[in-house]
Amino acid sequence: MSRPKNPRRISGGPVAAYFKPRGVPMGELEEVMLTLDEFEALRLADLDGMYQLEASEVMGISRQTFARMVEIARHKVADAIVNGKALVIGGNSAEEGVKYCSTCEQVWVHAAPEDNPPCPDCGHELDETSV
Repeated sequence: MSRPKNPRRISGGPVAAYFKPRGVPMGELEEVMLTLDEFEALRLADLDGMYQLEASEVMGISRQTFARMVEIARHKVADAIVNGKALVIGGNSAEEGVKYCSTCEQVWVHAAPEDNPPCPDCGHELDETSV
């Protein structure tokens, strides 16, 4: 049995959550699911140009976990572009939940949404959110 995932801090969701090749009907497309934490890792590394150590601290995860997430995210984006698939952002697995802390205004991806754990930063109760 694997160790449970630590919560991951994200800044929010994407402006658009679905990208598809032009001219291909949606019913004919395969989809690639990019989770919110993979999206955040890709944003920090490639758009903001952060080093892995700094970006991992922003997300509240280890550098090794961050590196693995960026590698997976880049592979998924390349697969969608090269093979003409639709890219769906925010497709976290059913066992993960997105929570918001109204006190410190942080958004977290939790591995066990039914538990309702406290905020890892300030300890206050987290609220459900749709990012």
